[in-house]
Amino acid sequence: MSGCSCCFPVSLEKSRKGSFNQSRSYSSGSPKASPKGSSKALLVDENRVDQEKKQLVVCFGEMLIDFVPTVSGVSLAESPAFKKAPGGAPANVAVGIARLGGFAAFIGKVGEDEFGYMLADILKQNNVDNSGMRFDPHARTALAFVTLRSDGEREFMFYRNPSADMLLRENEIDASLIKKASIFHYGSISLIEEPCRSAHLAAMDIAKKSGCILSYDPNLRLPLWPSAEAAREGIMSIWNQSDITKISEEEVTFLTGGDDPNDDDVVLKKFFHPNLKLLLVTEGAQGCRYYTKEFKGRVVGVKVDAVDTTGAGDAFVGGILNILTSDPNLYKDEKRLREALLFANACGAITVTERGAIPALPTKEAVLQILSKLSA
Repeated sequence: MSGCSCCFPVSLEKSRKGSFNQSRSYSSGSPKASPKGSSKALLVDENRVDQEKKQLVVCFGEMLIDFVPTVSGVSLAESPAFKKAPGGAPANVAVGIARLGGFAAFIGKVGEDEFGYMLADILKQNNVDNSGMRFDPHARTALAFVTLRSDGEREFMFYRNPSADMLLRENEIDASLIKKASIFHYGSISLIEEPCRSAHLAAMDIAKKSGCILSYDPNLRLPLWPSAEAAREGIMSIWNQSDITKISEEEVTFLTGGDDPNDDDVVLKKFFHPNLKLLLVTEGAQGCRYYTKEFKGRVVGVKVDAVDTTGAGDAFVGGILNILTSDPNLYKDEKRLREALLFANACGAITVTERGAIPALPTKEAVLQILSKLSA
């Protein structure tokens, strides 16, 4: 894993028409022809393509630029400088999965501007399929300034009036990419405004009909919603469609109107629905709780010194989804689920030790290393 710098050297390779070097597409045809006598190599390539299709996670939603203060514990106005870092929860999850060795794609919209091309290139550099990205010539890529409190927690100020991510249209969705996924992951920010809301609902419908596991992380960002009531209504409007849902303690409190997030009865009554296979409640440094139709429990967190909690929840989600792609019935075996959740907790823990989300997302080796220290 690299150091704390959030500044990326980016080669845009952009023509006058705004084209750029996209990463591999999972909707492409058969592998390139191999030289004579290399049928074994071709077989390996075909097996890999097959594996990618079975284990692909498509993440839908926003991707933006986070401007993170170079020092903690000060207001935005008091910060002496900022470092730019790629962000946006669904994109973070996609990179998190790829960083762990999994297969991920991102669908969303950015501006036809320098930041938009930079974000597309960063996905490519991180082995995420960016063929589902679209570029808006009339709207800018979204920006977010993030205040880091002394405890590493964040506050946000957004620039999106409107930003390109809000303008994705239903006819711009790459349906063929979604149909190749085993898991379709999304948040709630793309539900706030039209036309993106309709695009979001259409993408979910494609995924459901294609047999994808639907994964939902509301990722509450209250300043982006017209009101608190609109946020509650919007987040809950698609609640009963997911197979896997992850929420934070703070989101439990918000969505219930102030109920105790540690009360299992509150969580189960409000949030567990008949279609749900796995409900996860994250507790920050304390770990997470899990609820299925058969059992419930808690997995402790991995202790680290927090520098910036941006992206910790996304790293957690990436960790558990990456395991689910190869073990889709994980939620039926409590022992395997607890092991997977400890791995996901470690993903989140490592991420908070550096500034920015994507730069801090861990490799599988880094996660296994920190877990080996726990068991030593």
